[in-house]
Amino acid sequence: MAARLLFLLLSIAWSLAAKTDAASLSRIIEETRKAFHVPGIAVAIVHDDSVVFAKGFGVREAGASKAVTPDTRFAIGSTTKAFTTAAMGILVDEGKMSWDDPVRKHIPFFHLSDPLADANVTMRDIVSHRTGLSRNDLLWYGSPWGSEEIIRRIGLVPLSKSFRSAYQYQNIMFLTAGYAVGRIAGTSWEEFVRGRIWEPLGMRNSDFSAGDVVHAADYATPHEEREGKVVSVPRRNIDNIAPAGAIDSSVNDLAKWVRMQLSGGVFEGRRILKEKTLLETRTPQTVMRLDDPNSRTVNIGTHVMSYGLGWVIQDYRGHSMVSHGGAIDGFRAQVTLLPEEHYGIIILANLGGNNMPECLRSALADELLDLAPVGWNEKYLEVQKKREEEQEKTRRDRDAKRRKDTKPSRELEAYAGRFENGGYGEAAITVNGGTLELHWSNWNTRLAHFQFDTFLTAPDRTPLGDSLVQFQLDAQGNVATVQFIDQQFRRKNP
Repeated sequence: MAARLLFLLLSIAWSLAAKTDAASLSRIIEETRKAFHVPGIAVAIVHDDSVVFAKGFGVREAGASKAVTPDTRFAIGSTTKAFTTAAMGILVDEGKMSWDDPVRKHIPFFHLSDPLADANVTMRDIVSHRTGLSRNDLLWYGSPWGSEEIIRRIGLVPLSKSFRSAYQYQNIMFLTAGYAVGRIAGTSWEEFVRGRIWEPLGMRNSDFSAGDVVHAADYATPHEEREGKVVSVPRRNIDNIAPAGAIDSSVNDLAKWVRMQLSGGVFEGRRILKEKTLLETRTPQTVMRLDDPNSRTVNIGTHVMSYGLGWVIQDYRGHSMVSHGGAIDGFRAQVTLLPEEHYGIIILANLGGNNMPECLRSALADELLDLAPVGWNEKYLEVQKKREEEQEKTRRDRDAKRRKDTKPSRELEAYAGRFENGGYGEAAITVNGGTLELHWSNWNTRLAHFQFDTFLTAPDRTPLGDSLVQFQLDAQGNVATVQFIDQQFRRKNP
């Protein structure tokens, strides 16, 4: 009997060792890194309450020699969101907040433009992407506006779906949630997360701002792929949207966060969150449709996907999976939990604009779960190519339908002026050297005539680049409105 028990224990130990074989995992990671041309990746794997794998691959900056390590800091993008809902959960545990509190209980100036949504929107709604607001990311991305002003401005923007009817990813609502955390706690979101989550977890190699990460001893440089070449890009400061995606961290620090997640809210004997509260953040709230063909290609074995409170919940080849991705200029991240098997996977990369972390996550999950290989690199690269082709086809179709034999209805000076939009503020059209120029937020671009009273922005790499700007004349032939970034701006009276 004793011999059989010993054999069983040894078999279990051998099976676990096989699943976390460093050489096999390293091979998978390095193959994926090279397939996607990523300069550097850091990966950590947690099992139960232990880190069973932590390693860096490649370099911190393309063309340089400093290697990525498990302590290299990367921007983690929207994987920040789960820290915001955990902070909310701590306040829920203390009776200072309820998930179903009206948002205005904690932020009196918060509003949504639709009366029904405005009257009923709760804290749960704003962290489950179901308010009816679409992204509207240009209100914060590269904008001059601070957090409070962004929250006030989004209240003037029309909803694109009816309230609670659909999943629509929305960063400003997570800003709002973090802002509420700070108000309730009498501090800031950053200080609350640092004091109530990071310090108890011993996360001392993380920060909240692109301005701070460059003072760390070991940090990665952001990159993008342009015309087939990987190049470094400026680091994006997103302090004004911080609770939605501003954290920088390392896989060693995030492994502590994942250990707490897998241990039901406890870290090294200290309870951070009640288990019931933690599980609520990982409970489905909003259905995420899987009707996009590209999405189905890379979601083999997934039949149902939902958004919880800062986490995505899905079935994965017969297993439960909880995860969230992150993306900000030049960086990608992925944090994944396999709760039934007590595994956690953390992936940080210094190349933006691709789904490498999700691809690698799937390959590593298959290895850990003893599932047959799928060939994820090929599938994800196929989808990436299709999306690029679709974008190029959309541009070609637009240009093919252009009426090249037209000219503007009015002289260029007639288009100049100041225009305004309730949520998006003021835009200015000027004439410079015989060319129209558009000035809005912190973005400026020259306009080339496209057709009739429609112009085209300069094909640069700003959010306004290579997009249509359409003017509309009133019955008297005066320029009344200008439309760009899917927003209409009305001429201001002199």
